[in-house]
Amino acid sequence: MTAATYQYVNLPDASVVTTRALLTARENITDTVAARAMMCIHGGASFGKTLAVNICLRGLEPGEDVRKITFRARPTARAVRYELFTALDLAGEPPRHPSEFDRLLKTALAERPRTFLVDEAQWLNGEAFEYFRYPWDEPATQLAIIFVGGEGCHTVLRREPMLSSRIFIWQHFTRLTPSEVLDVIPLFHPIWADADPEDITFADSHAAHGNFRAWAQLTAHTRTALARTGRARVDQELLRWAFSRLG
Repeated sequence: MTAATYQYVNLPDASVVTTRALLTARENITDTVAARAMMCIHGGASFGKTLAVNICLRGLEPGEDVRKITFRARPTARAVRYELFTALDLAGEPPRHPSEFDRLLKTALAERPRTFLVDEAQWLNGEAFEYFRYPWDEPATQLAIIFVGGEGCHTVLRREPMLSSRIFIWQHFTRLTPSEVLDVIPLFHPIWADADPEDITFADSHAAHGNFRAWAQLTAHTRTALARTGRARVDQELLRWAFSRLG
């Protein structure tokens, strides 16, 4: 489905950390797939949603046929059809007429159980969300669908009662709390393993703010500072230099 690494930057020695949110996502996704249901994982940018979902779905492979769809702009129902056609690796040219296209997709989706990861789902409007409901409602398809997106995803879904009522589980991703930061960041990368907790708190309050992507960026810059200065441990002088690169 995806590459074995999901880090935002190429960060040697970084580890995927089992946060409370990731553990919850693993349980929720497992239950959703078992029920052949739909779920929505939503939250602010860079809080670890996509990484957590990729890790959890990868754990279900190869027994589960997982297909990923990512949208970068607001798609029409026609665009959703084409994305499904591509994700399913269907041969030949896509049908030109919607009814013929829909029959082809439903036939392909009925071949075996599948799970769709629909990433960047905040780009979907009501029409696009409703199109996903169309094959999911077909009993023969045995689909599980995981919508992952920003807060806009949750807002649009809630406005569509026919679809919203079918969402099996909702999960909201938030920033790491200060106590979570102290628990997980020393496990995230070796440069934090022996860092003073006060320095980790300093870094979080001044730059990272419980945001995993920001922590990845900060770690990359701090690692560079350690290599260039020859220092053995993180300190606040090094961190201030790293902060200057983050803008």
